[in-house]
Amino acid sequence: MPPRCIVTPAAQSVRAIAIEGVGGGRDGALRGTILMVKGEHEFTPEEHHARGLALLDAGHGPDALEHLSRAYLADPQSARFRSGYALALALVQGQFSGALQLARAAVRQEFYNPDLYLNLARIYLGFDFKAEAVRYLRRGLMVDPENEPLSRKLAELGVRRRPAIRFLHRGHLLNRIIGVVHARVLRGVWSWQASRIQAA
Repeated sequence: MPPRCIVTPAAQSVRAIAIEGVGGGRDGALRGTILMVKGEHEFTPEEHHARGLALLDAGHGPDALEHLSRAYLADPQSARFRSGYALALALVQGQFSGALQLARAAVRQEFYNPDLYLNLARIYLGFDFKAEAVRYLRRGLMVDPENEPLSRKLAELGVRRRPAIRFLHRGHLLNRIIGVVHARVLRGVWSWQASRIQAA
């Protein structure tokens, strides 16, 4: 069910919008408050999304949540916007189960998008579920073996990528060749599947 928006007056320059009908689990229905500040410049959903992620990485949680909320509200069917909003809900508001539901749904919708796996992993890390985070980081690298943010996050956790042939050293010639071929094949398969989905 798409989110239902309730608009209520909060101040002369601000409208408070509550999103209902999203989430579940032991937390019950997820309710997030989105502050929509009227200004001279109205950002596009893409701008809100990009600014929100940048603010989140810079440690400006409340402002990040505002921007990511507005992007999601503008297009609730966007997997990227849903995933970004879920990340902010988890890291800023501490809503684990509802955020997890949104982020998982985004991954199911765009399974070929490595950024969504990274967001899901960051949600798990925010609540100290390292094993699950590593699992989704590796899944993301299956989609895009050369993705730097995913590889960097794995390295931060002290985890190295598994060699293709485990009983051989990862620097062995066979592992290196198999790794290159595997990456190219996966990239081609995921690109083909993504093009089919977009054409449907």
